Amino acid sequence: MAEGSPQAESSGSPFWRFSLQFYRLAGVAEACITLQEECGVDVNLLLFLLWHAGEGRRLTVADVERLEAEIAPWRGMTVVPLRTIRRALKSQPALVEPGRAEAFRTRIKAVELEAERLQQEAMYAGLHGRLLGEGASSVRDAAAINIAAYASICRVEFAGPAVETLLAALQQLSAAKD
Repeated sequence: MAEGSPQAESSGSPFWRFSLQFYRLAGVAEACITLQEECGVDVNLLLFLLWHAGEGRRLTVADVERLEAEIAPWRGMTVVPLRTIRRALKSQPALVEPGRAEAFRTRIKAVELEAERLQQEAMYAGLHGRLLGEGASSVRDAAAINIAAYASICRVEFAGPAVETLLAALQQLSAAKD
């Protein structure tokens, strides 16, 4: 997610551009990966919820459940298998020369990123020009509400330093936008 050409960063939906910018902030990538590994979070969905929060929107549990149901098939068919292959290639297979295996792994990583971008663009396109949810009193409140809604459908508590890192980074990005 953090890697992107200047062209990719200036094109795509506002959600995709937010994701690239947000993911590069200090600690965000690590926090997202921690939540993905420990809680089963779909980072694209988490970023979508945080983007909405950055726009001052809080979503309901029903909103998040609907989003999860819409994206789960794509994630299961593309993103997760590509991630699994990429991770498996970290331990070099003896059959293939290490440099070639790493080059192949890098290509898989690029395809995985493209699958994530396609997921995000489809999520954004599904909005048909409108944001979800209702107005919130602050970006931080909206983010906390959206994260709690996602945690409730995952049946796992998202808490601790990873969530605090995301909330602080979103606040920082929001302040810079104003």
